[in-house]
Amino acid sequence: MSESAVQAESINEPQPTFLKDYEVPAYLIDEIDLHFDLYEDKTVVTSHLRVRHNRFSTSKINNLVLNGEALTLESILLNGKPLTDTEFQMTEHSLTIHHVPDNFKLEIKTIIYPHENTTLSGLYRPLDTYCTQCEAEGFRRITYFLDRPDVLSRYTTTITADEKKFPILLSNGNLVGKGKLENGRHWVKWEDPFNKPCYLFALVAGDFDVINDTFITQSNHEIKLQVYVEKGYGEQASHAVYSLKEAMRWDEKTYGREYDLDIYMIVAIGDFNMGAMENKGLNIFNTKYILAKPETATDEDYMHILSVIGHEYFHNWSGNRVTCRDWFQLSLKEGLTIFRDQTFSEDMLSRAVIRIHDVNALREVQFIEDASPLAHSVRPESYIQINNFYTSTIYNKGAEVLRMLQTILGPSLFRKGMDLYFSRHDGQAVTIEDYVKSMEDVSGIDLRQFRIWYSQAGTPIVSVEDDYDAENKRYRLTINQKTLPTPGQPNKKALHIPIRMGLLDNNGNDIPLNENVLQLTEASQTFTFENIASRPIPSLLRNFSAPVKLHYNYSDAELQFLFKHDSDAFNRWEAGQRYTLRLLLNLIQDVQHEKPLHLDHAFTDMLNYILEHDHDDDFLLAEMLKIPSEKYIGEQMKIIDVDAIHTAREYMLTEIAKSLEKNLLTTYQRHHQPSNTHTFNIKDIGKRQLKNRCLSYLMLLPKYQELGLQQFEASLKTNMSDLQTALTALANIDSPHREKALQHFYNEWKHDPLVVDKWLAVQASSKLKGTLQTVKQLTHHEAFDIKNPNKVYALIGTFGQRNAVNFHANDGEGYAFLREMVQQLDKLNPQVAARMVNPLTSFKRYDKERQALMQKQLEWLLQDTKISKDLYELVEKSLNGV
Repeated sequence: MSESAVQAESINEPQPTFLKDYEVPAYLIDEIDLHFDLYEDKTVVTSHLRVRHNRFSTSKINNLVLNGEALTLESILLNGKPLTDTEFQMTEHSLTIHHVPDNFKLEIKTIIYPHENTTLSGLYRPLDTYCTQCEAEGFRRITYFLDRPDVLSRYTTTITADEKKFPILLSNGNLVGKGKLENGRHWVKWEDPFNKPCYLFALVAGDFDVINDTFITQSNHEIKLQVYVEKGYGEQASHAVYSLKEAMRWDEKTYGREYDLDIYMIVAIGDFNMGAMENKGLNIFNTKYILAKPETATDEDYMHILSVIGHEYFHNWSGNRVTCRDWFQLSLKEGLTIFRDQTFSEDMLSRAVIRIHDVNALREVQFIEDASPLAHSVRPESYIQINNFYTSTIYNKGAEVLRMLQTILGPSLFRKGMDLYFSRHDGQAVTIEDYVKSMEDVSGIDLRQFRIWYSQAGTPIVSVEDDYDAENKRYRLTINQKTLPTPGQPNKKALHIPIRMGLLDNNGNDIPLNENVLQLTEASQTFTFENIASRPIPSLLRNFSAPVKLHYNYSDAELQFLFKHDSDAFNRWEAGQRYTLRLLLNLIQDVQHEKPLHLDHAFTDMLNYILEHDHDDDFLLAEMLKIPSEKYIGEQMKIIDVDAIHTAREYMLTEIAKSLEKNLLTTYQRHHQPSNTHTFNIKDIGKRQLKNRCLSYLMLLPKYQELGLQQFEASLKTNMSDLQTALTALANIDSPHREKALQHFYNEWKHDPLVVDKWLAVQASSKLKGTLQTVKQLTHHEAFDIKNPNKVYALIGTFGQRNAVNFHANDGEGYAFLREMVQQLDKLNPQVAARMVNPLTSFKRYDKERQALMQKQLEWLLQDTKISKDLYELVEKSLNGV
């Protein structure tokens, strides 16, 4: 290949891609036959493409422009004829073939080097395994192709490799052939009968433990299930198989969706940027969302595995069979599938607790995103690097938008709308408008205003005032909505907001209402309720029926009353959170003014009340005993005062422990079970959660440190839920027990990578002074590998995002450390680097001194002439506020 055929492209000032500029592809690729020859030092990829002009394209230029990155081009044949250098042109990111006919065959041979690919995008080689990750734009790192989701092709894949090193060769679809070759090599051929975009392509080669099972569909079709895990970890895959079968059963029952291939495969990989990937028929998972046994995985791990396996399986229809036209429609598959996996987890576990967890995640991540320079709508208008838009707004807020739609239509019509959507668009790449149109067609409801949720950024503020007319027994609610300006959107429109609500009488009973969901569609509306015998207490936004910030002037007594009596479990919890937050904000003011701290006994009496009376749902009770996180508290302040928040919250935690000591100890003892007793069911999960919540409080009192040490020693080899609770508490105590426990834990589990991640995270989240130095030391520890995303998330991610008091130390050393790590990561894996920079991007929320220190680090990053597009986009937007 002559040097004149290669042109350099600069990324110093990357240009955005705009939704408004979308055009259908000028060419389509109906079939692609891929041949992978895997060798020790390289991989040879030969692709055979059947290409045709797209009759819907208005382009008059007969040039085929293919995407490609980090590829060594060996040859190109068009209809069997080799192309000369003058017939095509290459750049760093593309291959253009000039003057192509309307229909033709194309053969392209490239060489790639997976062992050098630290981005973990495209085809890469972690240790002795080959693995792909093609979403969003990784396929272009495998071969030259139209790497966009609206190009749907039929794939066949042939793989050759050394049989001894790589006895298992996998790809999408069904296995249609295999055989032996010379020199100890072998081959397999896979054929996927369904058209798919290239981001759903997958290949895995290696040697694994295999767990086999079957599932019989509702139409009596037998599906072969296979889960592949690293050698020696087969015993940890049983919960994954259970979760998969439950997800398959649930999707049949809830949405009528059957699986459509003869085999469903999952492969667990330790080096993986994401949680998991829904490649058609061959899901690739991060090991943390597959491997679990009581000795190594907490209840939270088990629940996450259930959720993530459900999520990727549900993608088979909401993302694979019906995919998105372009990446601006990303929430069409991710928001929809998050909604599906959330409701799956609610049905499988605890409806109230799962809802609480999901809302907490939304508030602590997405609400913060909405209030930052990085705010964007559920369907963005532009992006520089699509990897940066795998955000909580796209996923979690997108799911909340779907939940609102179900509330507006009702479950029956919503299900009919889903059925119509799947049948109408099966095998297509579609838009959010297509989805909403299906809902309009089955319901007859005009959803034009509802669509604004997809295009308007920001978190709406809903303010409620009430009035009671005792003489006429009439109660009124006046509800106002507004959304504050966000970058690029100074003026906001009124949204369609469904507000689920109830009214409680003086005895805590629900007052019968004709309407329990109020449809707020204007900037201000008044809703009237007749025949209300006495002034009620409103229970507003039940089950968090819309992703908004609700303002209503509840008295302390009303919040305490709702905490004890509301029939909506979510709003019981919410009342407690509102009351607790109010007290915390008052304590923060006292800290700021150097006043003595005092906690009202009414608050601890309220917690004692539920400990003594709420024995029906231990899981929910454990949640109701939690207080808001430092992150969430900070979001309620105009200027986040890190030190005052930490001081006030630690004071409250200790006062709770002192005031509830007797009931906490009694509850702990009542729910304590031998650590070798572990089952995954909602009753036992609830017992462990409540017991460990009590222990976390008790260990704030010095006399109970020995109790924590006893639980640590008893559970070291048997029960990770109990073990991690004890270790976390010990890691926050400056005592000899701390170092002994941490070393003992590591010695016991140093050969299990996922457990070592917990060890790293526990230390990174410690509130003790000197934690930054510990984290710095751990970056040089044998347990840490900067090339492994899980290690980075556990150590660097935990410190930056879950340890505010140490990360935001006023000397700015935490900021400098994070910047240094981000710069190192950006040279290896830009996606991970972009995720790690997030704690610096909201610098304008802090005091002027911290702002200056954080801004300095961002500016330093931007001065790097080799900064990736991923990192550039986030840093530039953060600094310029656009």
